[in-house]
Amino acid sequence: MTPGARLAAVIELLDEIGQQSRPADVTASLYLKARRYIGAKDRRAISDRVWGILRRRARLDWWLEREGCAPTARTRLLADLALFDRKTPADIGNELTAGDRHAGAMTPADWTLLQALKGRDLFHHEMPAWVKGEYPAWLEPRLTDSLGERQAAEMAALRDEAPVDLRINTLKGDRAQAKAALAAEGLQAEETPLSPLGLRLPARMTLTAQAAFRAGLVEVQDEGSQLLALLCDARPGMAVMDFCAGAGGKTLALAACMENKGRLVACDVNERRSEKAVLRLRRAGVHNVTRRVLESESDKWVKRQSGMFDRVLVDAPCSGSGTWRRNPDAKWRLSEQGLAELTALQGRILASAARLVKPGGRLIYSTCSLLAEEDQRQVEAFLAAHADFHLLPLPPLWAETVTARGGGACPCDGDMLVLSPARDKTDGFFAAILERR
Repeated sequence: MTPGARLAAVIELLDEIGQQSRPADVTASLYLKARRYIGAKDRRAISDRVWGILRRRARLDWWLEREGCAPTARTRLLADLALFDRKTPADIGNELTAGDRHAGAMTPADWTLLQALKGRDLFHHEMPAWVKGEYPAWLEPRLTDSLGERQAAEMAALRDEAPVDLRINTLKGDRAQAKAALAAEGLQAEETPLSPLGLRLPARMTLTAQAAFRAGLVEVQDEGSQLLALLCDARPGMAVMDFCAGAGGKTLALAACMENKGRLVACDVNERRSEKAVLRLRRAGVHNVTRRVLESESDKWVKRQSGMFDRVLVDAPCSGSGTWRRNPDAKWRLSEQGLAELTALQGRILASAARLVKPGGRLIYSTCSLLAEEDQRQVEAFLAAHADFHLLPLPPLWAETVTARGGGACPCDGDMLVLSPARDKTDGFFAAILERR
């Protein structure tokens, strides 16, 4: 593709993302699948530009509004070329029109905008904190409440692209074997500092063509999620429930911890999402999993399973604020009403899942959120309403399940797991382990 054609595709894709309620990565995948004539290098260039604009959206829009220009896919692209790439108006004009299929010649309004942005920096001292941090203004008090003095650093870390974390599938091999297999294909992976099962690649990439992935030796999973699976302490022969299993990432990790022995049930309310786990389970060599689609968190089947599980994992639907490095569009699709609905749902799911836990068993609650109302306060509210459960302190559990397997020292002083991108180099992640008396 010519430079002009690439920029035209960027504008088209940004427009589609803006018009759809689904996640940006789904929209991008459908867009590129429908245009198979776009080569691998061009796909990467288009994706990098689109995701970069999504990561810089608040700052780009601040500049556009400052110059009296409405934020659109085209104006955001022009501003990004000027502010992030620091290109001159003339160079941008030439790039826009390069090739037969292009993004169109600059208009007088385009030229006026680019002249105003010429030589400017993406950051400006007048920008409010929410613009510099790239998050919705209404979240400011909630983030301050949750993060305190670390807020600016954590939001800055969430602006950046996340590395690719891999979990070693111990049903197929160990970390040394996986590291060697990746190296044989030219991928130099580093061991994750906290998880004894993790390897880290420095940048976003497609792994589906790699032999280690196709053989089921590695799975893509953030280090925080790997640690959660270990902290569940699911052992061979146990009865374990993954209550909000989704596409099965944590189910796979639990199955490996159980060495394929015991009963592992993966539940979800979305049948299509649950179906995605089938291929992953087969590739990983997992055969102790039963999948079940629930009508809701209060499905009658749940009541019939009361008190039958040693471990019940509730990786609850949440704001996803801890994953904004990977999903920068998600923050702009979140609303105050949506957050309120999520916190209410989390409470209902936790209360329903608690029925499944046998005496002496454990209920593990987790989110990929940085917000206290989805994390600590959910646990506090649950414990206040359920006297038969108590919170297990994190450090001893960590020593038994993580450090004993070769992982790093516990990063948290309190009784709950709280991980963040700036401090821990993981996604924002929360977990609490509750035991039934």
